[in-house]
Amino acid sequence: MDGMAMGDAARAFLGVERSVCGKRWRERPAGIGEAAAIAAQHGLPEIVGRLLAQRGIGAAEAPLFLAPRLREQLPDPAHLRDMAPAVGRLVRAIRDGEPIVVFGDYDVDGATSAALLLRFFAAVGARASVYVPDRLREGYGPNAPALLRLKAEGAAVVVTVDCGATGHEPLAAAAEAGLDVIVVDHHVTEPQLPQAVALINPNRLDETSPHGSLAAVGVAFLLVVAVNRALRDAGWYAARPEPDLLQWLDLVALGTVCDVVPLNGLNRALVAQGIRVARRMANPGIRALAAAASANGPVDAYQLGFVLGPRVNAGGRVGSADLGARLLATDDPALAAELAQRLDGYNRERHEIEARTLTAAIEQVEAAPQSPALVFAVAEGWHPGVIGIVAARLKERYERPACVVALSATGADGIGKGSGRSVPGVALGPAVIAARQAGLLLNGGGHAMAAGFTVPGDRVEALREFLAVRLGDGIAGAPPVPELAIDGALSAAGAQAGLIGHLDTLAPFGAANPEPRFAFPGVRLAHVEPVGTGHLRCALSDILGEGRLAGIAFRVADGPLGQFLAASRGRAIHIAGHLRRDSYRGGEAVQLVIDDAAPVD
Repeated sequence: MDGMAMGDAARAFLGVERSVCGKRWRERPAGIGEAAAIAAQHGLPEIVGRLLAQRGIGAAEAPLFLAPRLREQLPDPAHLRDMAPAVGRLVRAIRDGEPIVVFGDYDVDGATSAALLLRFFAAVGARASVYVPDRLREGYGPNAPALLRLKAEGAAVVVTVDCGATGHEPLAAAAEAGLDVIVVDHHVTEPQLPQAVALINPNRLDETSPHGSLAAVGVAFLLVVAVNRALRDAGWYAARPEPDLLQWLDLVALGTVCDVVPLNGLNRALVAQGIRVARRMANPGIRALAAAASANGPVDAYQLGFVLGPRVNAGGRVGSADLGARLLATDDPALAAELAQRLDGYNRERHEIEARTLTAAIEQVEAAPQSPALVFAVAEGWHPGVIGIVAARLKERYERPACVVALSATGADGIGKGSGRSVPGVALGPAVIAARQAGLLLNGGGHAMAAGFTVPGDRVEALREFLAVRLGDGIAGAPPVPELAIDGALSAAGAQAGLIGHLDTLAPFGAANPEPRFAFPGVRLAHVEPVGTGHLRCALSDILGEGRLAGIAFRVADGPLGQFLAASRGRAIHIAGHLRRDSYRGGEAVQLVIDDAAPVD
C-alpha cells in the first residue's frame, strides 16, 4: 500500500486516548472502496486516493484538485456586488490622473493586497501611494483623522484593503469631506454597511458570491482583473503595454496562505499558481526576504506561512507598519534588501516579546478558572503587536477559542487592544461584532477564525462573560478531549523519499487541506539530543530494525512532549507527525516533524 501499514498491529495508535499532549488520536475516515475507486480511475497511487477521500475529494473533483488551473476557476469579478461602481471610479481616476491612496492593514494579507494594487496602478500609469495606520497610535482600519489628512493632501480616491467593512464613523467623515472611498475587504459585515462609493466583500450579508473564503488579497486580485478589463475595453492600452496580471500571483499566494483561509477551490488555484511565480523570485522584496531569512529550497506554502510571512508581519507588530507593503511593492533591489533586513530584525525582536507575553499569559490562564468555551488573558503593559500570535498559541495549547487583551492602563481610564483566534466550528468574528453592537467595544470585527477589537478598560470583564456565553458557555459538562487527526499508520521503513513524492501531489497544504499526518506505532526511540533553541533531534527505528527515520520536535524541550521524548530513549513508543524532505541532510533524506507521542501500553 505504498508504504502504508494498515494492519491490526499498525493500528495500535487508534487506542491512544490521552497522548503526551493530552489528545485522542483519531484516524481520518475514508471509505476503502471510494479511495480505491479514485486511485483506479485516475491511475493514482493508493495512498493518494486514500488521502483525497479523507479530504472529501471525490473521483470527479480529483483531477482539478491535483492540477488546479486558474483559467477554470477564476470567476468573472462582475459577480461581486459593487464591483461595477468601484471599477468605474478607479478607471476615471486613472484616466484623469487623480491621486489614489491605498489604505492598508498591517498584517500580511493587508500588505500583499496593498502591494498588489500599487504594482497594478504603477503598471497602468496611475498616481498611487500607500498609507498603513500605526497599530499603537491609530489601531486597526480606517480612522477619520487619517482619511481627512489624506484628503487635505490631495487624495481623490482611497481604496481600503483588508479593512473598512465595519468602519462606519470614519467612512462617513470621509464622505462628508468629499473623499471617495472604495472598500476591498473579506471580514464579516453588519446588515448596515458603511458609507462608501463601493464595498467589495464576498462576505457582505447581501452577497451571493460562492467565494466567501477568499483572503482580502484574493478579492483585490479580482478588482485588478476587473479594472484591467475595463481599461482594455476603453482603449487604454493602445499606447502602453497591458500588464501581465499573473506575474503578481506570488503576492496573492503569500497573503492567502498567511491569512489561513481554506486552501480549496479558487484559493487552491491562486496559491498553486502563485507558488510557481514565487519560485522565479522575480519580486525583489520576496527575493530579499528569502535571503534575509536564509530560506533554503524552493518556495512552498510552509515557507510562505512560517518563514516569509512572519517577517512581513513584524513591521506592523513591533516596527513601522508600512514596511511590508513597501518591501513587496518596490522594484529597487537595494531598497528591498534594506527593508528585508529591518523586517528580519523586527522579527527577532517580536520573537522575544512574544515569548515573554506567552509565558505570562499561560501563567494567568492556569492560575484562574477558565470558561469551557473560551480562554481569556488580559494584562497591562503587554505589547499589542504580539497579542494575535499569543492568542493563536493559547488556542493551540488549550484547543479553545482564545482572546488576549493588552491594556494601556487598568480601570475606567484604560483602553484594551484585543485579538482573538478560534477553532473550527466556532465563529469568533460574529461574536465580536455582537459585542460591539451590545456596547461593550469601541470597535471590533473579524471573520470566523480571527478577530480584533478595542475595549474600554472597565468593560473587559463584561466582554469576557459576553463572549463566553456567546461562544457556548452554556454547554454542560467538561470540554471534549482534543483530537489529533491521523491519516494513516507507517513504519520507519515505509517513510521513504518515494512516499514524499506521492504526498507532494496534494500540495499546497493549509487550512481545509491539512498536510498529511502519520502515526508510527511502536517504534523505538534510538536517539534523542537537544538542538537549537528548545528543539529535540531524534532517531526512530522499527522494532525489528528494518528501517530508520530521523525526526525533530520543535520548541518542545520544556514541555510534556519534550520531557517524554527525553525520558524514552531506547524504549518503544507511538509517535505522530508530518513527513518532509530533510533539507539539512539533502538528497533523498526524509525527516519526521514530530507533533505528539504516546507510551505503548
